[in-house]
Amino acid sequence: MANHRRPASTTRTAVACTALTTALTASLLHAPPAAAAEDSRRAPSVCETSAQTPPKRQMRGEWIAGVHNIDWPSRQGMTAQEQRDELTGLYDEARANGLNAVFVQIRPTADAFWPSPHEPWSRWLTGEQGGDPGYDPLEFAVEQAHARNLEFHGWFNPYRVALHDDLDRLAADHPARRNPDWVFEYGGRLYYDPGVPEARAFVIEAMMHAVDNYDLDGVHFDDYFYPYPVSGVPVPDQDTFAEHGAGFEDIANWRRHNVDLLVEGMSRAVHEAKPHVRFGVSPFGIWRNASSDPDGSATRGFESYDRIYADSRRWVRQGWLDYVNPQIYWEIGLDVADYAELVGWWERVTAGTGTHLYIGQAAYKVGDEGAWSDPGELSAHLNLNRDHPGVDGDVFFSATSLRTNAAKAMETVVEEHYGHPALMPLDEDLGDAAPAPPVAEAAVRAGGNVLIPVSPGEGAPGLPAPASYAVYAFEGDLDPREDPCLLEDPRSIAATVRADAYGRAAVTVPDPGERTYYVTALDRFHRESAPSAPVRPARSDS
Repeated sequence: MANHRRPASTTRTAVACTALTTALTASLLHAPPAAAAEDSRRAPSVCETSAQTPPKRQMRGEWIAGVHNIDWPSRQGMTAQEQRDELTGLYDEARANGLNAVFVQIRPTADAFWPSPHEPWSRWLTGEQGGDPGYDPLEFAVEQAHARNLEFHGWFNPYRVALHDDLDRLAADHPARRNPDWVFEYGGRLYYDPGVPEARAFVIEAMMHAVDNYDLDGVHFDDYFYPYPVSGVPVPDQDTFAEHGAGFEDIANWRRHNVDLLVEGMSRAVHEAKPHVRFGVSPFGIWRNASSDPDGSATRGFESYDRIYADSRRWVRQGWLDYVNPQIYWEIGLDVADYAELVGWWERVTAGTGTHLYIGQAAYKVGDEGAWSDPGELSAHLNLNRDHPGVDGDVFFSATSLRTNAAKAMETVVEEHYGHPALMPLDEDLGDAAPAPPVAEAAVRAGGNVLIPVSPGEGAPGLPAPASYAVYAFEGDLDPREDPCLLEDPRSIAATVRADAYGRAAVTVPDPGERTYYVTALDRFHRESAPSAPVRPARSDS
């Protein structure tokens, strides 16, 4: 099976500064637009940073779960407007918490949060599978996330069909009812059988409809492939193995192969359809224990490789994932599954692969006994992550916890880690092309803020279009065109904003006094341009 990403060996001992050379910087000041566009392909160098400098590029996400109405919609029977208001409230809180991405569950139980031609409307929207919610929740969710410059990752559960075991309770036109040979019952629930090739092809097709028709930034799988085991109850797929298991003597290896085919197939489909869409999986935090495999972690917990047939280490090593987001839902120092041990293990797995590593954080556990009774436990996790430069960010489960039991813990995270915006991690194997430096118009002071209209710069043919902008603020004579390393300190980022369909935006930043602003453009791959000309708001008469 072929790789879909070019593995990139990365040096993480210093901050990579995508900086112009001095000569290129000087030419930018007076070059015509085409030349400036060429200069936007900035030569890499290394910028020195202090230990106190926070990461400039970092995933900061939260899961928004639909199943069981955990997060959104939080209950059944809500009107369309109530659903919309609830989601935008969660988004606003995400922004207030310094987050830059949401992972929204849009296919919880083989049903859809959009008008899908393949599957019925999700029961978690209205309480009735197939019930029309009266609007397009996915369209609204993507649009409102982008309005707040939150990346939108569509979260899909591939194989779970129902949280009960009765096919007749599914919507009349449900594919599982039309194809009962694709389905098995296990532990009182219904699942598509991962060993049935037609079922596997169907779930990829059903999920790809959302990728093809909506402006997703990412496609996200959680940890459910084969079902979690019920003690003493075998998975009922022996007949499937007899029919489709040619070449495999061991059913466990065949099951892992089936999951590999899904992950590899979805990766191929996503990247062929929309190369900028990131594909990732959030596996159970333990692959294998070292007692079972010398490549495993120094843990003694549940092994996802052996129990749910998820060879997550292989997916990273094969280059099928843009990111891996292991659910390391344990505290620092836990004997059987130490958070510190697992962060280091996953860092070693991803090293040199080009796959970003995001850590799944158990915000839902805050307030439990033991270490989780300390509201500083989550912040301690992020402190530890800073000692592991291979960690590219964190995703918190889940949105409701961040406003309830983990609210105080998140305040600490914001104060100690998320006090300044962060750009998204950059794929280092994409080349150095970037948008042309943007055009920042004259800033306007109003109501204690500065409003800066921004539009795309003119560039040579073939340069990527802006998808978003970052605004940097400096006092005195600091000029990032003369010292590009100034852009590597995110404490200078005043705001980020998503561009509209024409590449335009209006950025509003607080006005603490006399500052000079510079704007950079980022494309869908998060490659950053050289800075704009300086923007200096007129002095206030007040």
